[in-house]
Amino acid sequence: MSGGDFLQAMAQASQQRVLVARQKLSENGLLKQAMATAPPPPLVRNTAGFDLIAELKLRSPAVGQLRAAAQEDPAKRALRYAEAGAAAVSVLTEPSRFDGSLAHLSAAGGALRAMRIPAMRKDFLVDPYQIVEARAAGAGGVLIILRMLSRPQLDELCSAAKACGLFALLEAFDEADIDLAHEILAAQVEEPVPFRAGPSRSANSRSRPGMTPVQWLVGVNCRDLSTLQVVPGRLEELVQRLPTQVPRVAESGVATPEDARRVAAAGYDMALVGSALMSGTDPGALAHEMILAGRRARHQWY
Repeated sequence: MSGGDFLQAMAQASQQRVLVARQKLSENGLLKQAMATAPPPPLVRNTAGFDLIAELKLRSPAVGQLRAAAQEDPAKRALRYAEAGAAAVSVLTEPSRFDGSLAHLSAAGGALRAMRIPAMRKDFLVDPYQIVEARAAGAGGVLIILRMLSRPQLDELCSAAKACGLFALLEAFDEADIDLAHEILAAQVEEPVPFRAGPSRSANSRSRPGMTPVQWLVGVNCRDLSTLQVVPGRLEELVQRLPTQVPRVAESGVATPEDARRVAAAGYDMALVGSALMSGTDPGALAHEMILAGRRARHQWY
């Protein structure tokens, strides 16, 4: 299966899930649910210069089964990541290839609220309905895959995220995706907000001392979508093309503290790490070591 075929298949399955969800709950009904939920904690960056988005996923098409659902407690894992210093927790909600669910997102988001750390919905999102769905489940952010959608679809999803008060990680795979990210960020600066699901985060939550709130991020996923293998050097190759006005996120290929040091030294502000944390025996310790290694590298770089 080619990279385009993989994303297309995931997009089609995602669209089918939207159709099923709408049959159970209208968009107006979902909006009411979202508006009734308290605003999620904002994503904030530490002034030390490097942060981690730690991921919760049970299965990966590239690696296979990581954890059995019966043996995994999303709330407990999310808290371990937060206690280790993660800036956010990414939660897979895609069910067919990743064994994810909105219930995992809700559990993680609920547990993280007291820690003032946001959960991020990671999925193959294709419709604004899913953005509101994420907000209603307690998410503070969403992943948006640039390669997978048309420009009008991307604009709709970004507008919905902005309106719901969620941060958005724009995921790129190559130079063309990054050029598109530049265009989208420029357009979003002046775009009006069409609706707001629930109270504004900024009006109801405070940033933690020494940290700055974030709304947009741009990341590079260094996997080859045809083979699902990490492409060595792609993160370093593309970092200089990324926007500099928003945090730059290294996705995939970061499995050790040395990897975190490497991507931080290359210029990334954050790393999204999933499989290494899910398969490790002490995810909290590994996450903490990655954060420290990245911050040491950033201080040396500066």
